[in-house]
Parts: sequence; C-alpha cells; structure tokens
Amino acid sequence: MSHSPSFSELGLSEPLALTAERLGFTQPTPVQAACIPALLGGRDVLGEAQTGTGKTGAFGLPLLDRIDAGNRAVQALVLAPTRELANQVAAALASFAEAMRGIDILPVYGGQPMGVQLRRLHAGPQIVVGTPGRIVDHMKRGTLKLDALRLVVLDEADEMLRMGFIDDIEWILEQTPKERQTALFSATMPAPIRRIAHRHLRDPEEIRIGAGNEAGTDIDQVYCLVDQRHKLEALGRMLEVETDRDAALVFARTKAATLEIADALASMGHAVSALNGDMEQKERERVVAELRNGRLDVIVATDVAARGIDVPRISHVFNFDAPGDAEAYVHRIGRTGRAGRKGRAILFLEPRKRRILHEIERLTRKPVRALPVPDLKAVTASREARFAGKVEAMLASGHSGQHNELVDALLARCNASERDLASALVALATEMTPLLAPGNAAADPLTHTSHARDTTRKPPRTTEGRERGGREDTRPAAARVPRAPRGPDGEMVRYYMPVGRQDGIGAREIVGALTHEGGLSGGDIGRIGLMDHHSHVDLPAALNEAAIRRLARIHVAQRKLELTLETPEIADRRPETEKTVPRVRMAPTQDDRPARPGKPARFGKPAHAKGGKAPQDRKRHGFGGPTASRGRGPGPGKPFSARDAGTLAIRRKPV
Repeated sequence: MSHSPSFSELGLSEPLALTAERLGFTQPTPVQAACIPALLGGRDVLGEAQTGTGKTGAFGLPLLDRIDAGNRAVQALVLAPTRELANQVAAALASFAEAMRGIDILPVYGGQPMGVQLRRLHAGPQIVVGTPGRIVDHMKRGTLKLDALRLVVLDEADEMLRMGFIDDIEWILEQTPKERQTALFSATMPAPIRRIAHRHLRDPEEIRIGAGNEAGTDIDQVYCLVDQRHKLEALGRMLEVETDRDAALVFARTKAATLEIADALASMGHAVSALNGDMEQKERERVVAELRNGRLDVIVATDVAARGIDVPRISHVFNFDAPGDAEAYVHRIGRTGRAGRKGRAILFLEPRKRRILHEIERLTRKPVRALPVPDLKAVTASREARFAGKVEAMLASGHSGQHNELVDALLARCNASERDLASALVALATEMTPLLAPGNAAADPLTHTSHARDTTRKPPRTTEGRERGGREDTRPAAARVPRAPRGPDGEMVRYYMPVGRQDGIGAREIVGALTHEGGLSGGDIGRIGLMDHHSHVDLPAALNEAAIRRLARIHVAQRKLELTLETPEIADRRPETEKTVPRVRMAPTQDDRPARPGKPARFGKPAHAKGGKAPQDRKRHGFGGPTASRGRGPGPGKPFSARDAGTLAIRRKPV
C-alpha cells in the first residue's frame, strides 16, 4: 500500500499545513501531491485536471507560501474565466491565509464599481484574482502594475479559450516579467492551449490527473433518448424518481430557456430559480447561497453562469440541452461528484445528436449508459414510497400515539374496519398531493416507440400561447387565429382566474400563491395557461368545494384568484385611445380619379409615385404599360392587370 504524504511532507510551511488540516483537508489530493512540490521548487506547471480535484489548493497553497507579506505590491496574479470562479478562488485563498498576517487578496472583475477596485488596488494587494477583460482594462489604465510579479496562474484555461479570452491572455502574459513562474490548469488540453503553454511556460512539469475528468470517477453518467418537445416532462419525472437526490443543476443552452424551464419546474412544485448572465451579480450570489443553504433545490443555468459554482449539495447534473462539445460536457458534470463525493450526470439527448456520445466517451474514457425515461407507474411508485417514508418516520417518532383515542372514536362512529379507515385517512392526507401521476399510461409519449424518432417538433411551452410547440407566433394579436387550448389531463379540472400577463404575473407567481398560501404541493398543480387578462390552472378533481373557495380567496397581483369553471368576463382594459380606432381614408390613386373628357385613362400608379412625364404615345421604355407591344403586354382585346403594369421588361442584348 503506497504512502500518502501529508501537507507538511510536501514542503509547505507549518502554518499553511496546519490551516489546510483545520479546513478539513486530511491529506492531499493527487493533483495537490503532484503540483505543490513542483511549484514550491520554482518549476512551471502544466496541469490537466478537472474542477473538483483540488486544483485551487494545488496552486493556492504554494502561491501563499511564496508571498512576501511585507511587500505591498502585486506578487501573484490568478486569471479565471468568470466572476463567479474569481470570487470562489479569492475566497479559498483567503481561507488558506487565515493564519498569515498582512496578506491582502483582491478579486477584480467586470460588474464591480470601478472606484472600489481603484481604491483597493491603490492600497497594494499582494494577490489579484480576476477575469482577463478587467485585468487588461486596469493594466492599460496603469492602475495594475506587475513589476514585482512572481507567479501567474491560468485557471480553467480551456474555458477562457471557449469564451474568447485567448488574445487577452496572450497580451497579459507578454506584459509580465520574463522571470516569473507560470502555472496553467485546464480540464482539457486543446491545441491553442498547448501553443500558449509552449510559448509562455519554461520547461513545465506536465501533470495529468485522470483522463480529462478525475472527478468523473465518482459520477454515474447516463443518457436518455428523448424528443425536444418532451424534455420538460422527462425532466419533471426524473426529478421525482431519482433516489438520493439532494440539489440539482440543470444546464440549458440560452438565457431564455433557463427562465422557461425554471417556470415549468416551479409549476411542478420544485424550489427552483434560473441563473443566467442577465442577472445582477448580487442576485446571482443570492441564488447560489440559497442553493447552498437548502432554500433552493434546483438551479437552471447556462454554461457561463454556472462556472465557479461549488456547492456540496449538488448531487445531480441534468444536461437539458446537449452541450456544444465534449469539453463543455466535462465542465458541466464537474459541478457534482467533487472531492470524493458521489454524483450523477443525466444527458437528455435527441436521437439525431447521438454523435456527441462518442466524443464524450472518447474524451472521458468512460462509458455513458443508456437509461429509459421513467413511465407513469414509476412516478406513482416514487410518490407512494415518499409517502410511506413519512408514515414510517411518524410511527418511529412516537407522536402518532396521541391520536389513539380519536382513531378508536372514528372506528366506532364510522362502523368501518381498520383497513377502510386507514384508506380514508390516506386519501385525506394526499388530497392536496395526489399519489397517482396524472396521464394515460397507454398513450404515454415518453414510452411510446413511435415518438422516439420524431425530432421535428419543438418543446412544449409553459404558457397558453406557446404550449402547443412550434415557432413562437410573432404576429400582432389581432392578426392571429385563435386556437382552442389543450384540455386538462385526466383526474384534473381546469379553473379560470381574472388575472393575466397584463397584471405582471407569470407561472411562478401563480404556483407560489397556490403552494405557499393555498397549501397545495407542486404535484397538485397541472398545466398553467397565461393570457393577457385572464389565466387558467389545472387542479385535481378530488378538491372539494371548500378547498376551491379557500383557494379563490388567495391574492395574486393584489387581486383575488376567484376560481371559476368558465372563462371570466373581463372588462375591456384598453386605453380609450385604443378602443375606438378612427378609420383612415386612403388617398386615391390616379386610376381612382375620373378621366377628363377627351383624355385617356391614366396609368395604374399611385398619385405619390412620380415617374416623370410620360411620352405622348403613352409608352415607357422597359415597362409593360397598358399599350406595350412585342408580346409583353396583354395585347389587343385582353384585359389589363396589375401584374402587367408592375413587371419590369428587362431584355438581354444579343451577343
């Protein structure tokens, strides 16, 4: 059995070694055991290791060991692809430096107030962690001087390449002292990254941990073949049936998709939020913090927004949209299975995109197993198992015994068997959260083979105007032909509400009101449709009149829901200027005007289209007028048409 060295045996100073152990690092990870001695010895390092293998400690601990706390100049520069990762690295370095006095670490990235950064830079931090764009900005302003620089670290270099920072990185490295030490870390090693390494690293020690994804050894990777239009339903089922699921990260391709998916999951009762580049930095930090502390269970994010997320709770990564390449997939699944923890990565794959599977398996050198989408029976079984677990926990707690007298009274009063009474109590307990998954198992599109090859339709939308799939209708509302909305699923009833998009509400607001104030769970809420001035929601048919009356008193957008079974009569809310549109009289064309006696009819051109004075024979060269000859006009006795008047007669000259 090989000996695993301690941090002190790797050459770190005693304060840093003790700090690492106090932070819970009992022994170095493979990448730390390989990198720390090399960096302490002054060697350049070219490391190929995935996020989650301990890279920050691998370069951060030796970096701190080489800092002169008495020198208030920038001695180390760490480049990261995103502000989230820059913040994460800066926080990790700060925790490592707890026992060291006088070390100042400054994160620098876009979106921060420039004045704050200028004051902090003027104070003289020894370590700067930033994104390439903002670092270049400060260097060109002269507010970031690197004359005393000892070490440069490029973290997740392949991601910076993918984000278009390669030119900035080259420029930064060219401005740094030649005698500096350089460490480059990348989950994959594409050719442009190797070219940077050959140009700017001096005889580097190459360290490769795993086949592009060491963290992948603790990640179970599977894929589900599913059409684009059925992905939302597939995701909802997977979130219900996946055992040992804690927090989940769902990857979508676009910012708009993160919002749509988050809305759909919220309507299913999940504690979910979108995370994309349109959000303010403070809002993004709040979302990640709520995922970390358990207030959120699901985040739907784009690739860029998810960079730097390090939340131990993330047990599952769902690739709702397939990544653009295998390298992006490696970065995505690195959000789970980190530092020895188990994780699961699920890829929703359209049949026509199977090619990427071979690229992923070739890069990671690990198989990606096929997994069928759960059917309705599996969803029902999962709900029943969760309910049974709650019952077992209640029995184990001993609190159920306080209701023995009531149970005896109910048995005597109802003249029922214990089994019948238990069944009635289960029905009451699950009235708001039905155990039976809605839908028809015989016509389940996710398990029917005829749907496996159909990839022509688009995914269902979360609002009434989009839920039928296909392209979004961009025509004006008055020009659209109304289509009948889809009816509710089995065991569900459709209720209407006099609030809509014009009141500033979305699916999340409706779901939040029904769950937080109405006591429903996500499983009780079916399809939601949003119109301009009213909405509808599908609720279980088992709800009694008292429950509906209680729900109808809930307020959304300062208005009662007032649930009804028919479309509510909505007063015309248009401004007065829009209610009565005056009819505009079009200016007549010259053809509309009566011809004067003795004058032939004018050309069929609008009055405003001046074309110059016509010849006396009423012909225009190159234009097929009413009396045009050579077979271009209608000819004698033929009626003249607008097509003849508007067709240019372009003739090719003989060669």
